[in-house]
Amino acid sequence: MGRPARIALVLCLPGMLAAGLADATNYTLWIHGRNGGGAIGNYNDFAYFGPAATAAGVNKKAVNWDGKSGVASQSGTIRSALDCFCTGNNWCYVAVHSAGDMLMGYTLANYGGSQRPVTNAQPNTAGVCGAGGGTQTGWNIKWVRVAAGSAGGSELADIGAWAVSDEIARQHKVTTARALYNHNDTRNVWFYMYAGARGTLYSFALPGQDDEVVAYHSAGAASGGGGSSLCNPGDWFCNDLTLGSGPNQGGRAKWAFHSVEFRDDGEDYGHYTGRTWGGVTSLVRRDMEALAR
Repeated sequence: MGRPARIALVLCLPGMLAAGLADATNYTLWIHGRNGGGAIGNYNDFAYFGPAATAAGVNKKAVNWDGKSGVASQSGTIRSALDCFCTGNNWCYVAVHSAGDMLMGYTLANYGGSQRPVTNAQPNTAGVCGAGGGTQTGWNIKWVRVAAGSAGGSELADIGAWAVSDEIARQHKVTTARALYNHNDTRNVWFYMYAGARGTLYSFALPGQDDEVVAYHSAGAASGGGGSSLCNPGDWFCNDLTLGSGPNQGGRAKWAFHSVEFRDDGEDYGHYTGRTWGGVTSLVRRDMEALAR
């Protein structure tokens, strides 16, 4: 290469690097829980969570599914969103609520090692993005933050408190939920758990501390094939749910790559969003706004 060509290359290099950096974008994906609320394929419809204008992380996208079908049938919707925004040079932060925990866990365990298309991050009306060139293994996910996670099931499903026929409710029976997929296989993506304890109506059916829908054993990612009674410190009749990724008091381990970020010692936060970004979801929204950049 002659001297003029080398000079031209040096002069062009900053612009080339800037163009490459411009192509890299971070997104924040929000996956809702049971019963739905937003239009499938519309990544701007945050009806389940609250006003779309509320800050909730960089380039936030609502990943809507039907809220009633089983995880196997709805995982395709999650995969489409991950393919859209979390491939190529793009990276994602993911926030999930309630059954969204089960959907995300199932999708990573079963498809996180598969070949995914690198897309152009431009979805059509069905929420599917066009080809951007090439493939990659799995998705680019920085971490997942979980509000009131129900991947460990709920005793409300066991006792029939949800008198409905939808498949996602049946999959929430505690032993069913815990056998549904390999909860330890997150493809090395960390799940940060936020567990609420403002339970009242169904506390008689839920062991230990609960947020009215899920007990600490689920919201706190306690491992094993069945539920357990876990509480806040100071309860003499119940082992503590511990912060972090270590085992709980009494020795019950957490799923691999799961860590309790928030435990509701003041019993202030319930399960439901109220379509106002409320409940324990408010804490995840706060942290996504601060950390998902």
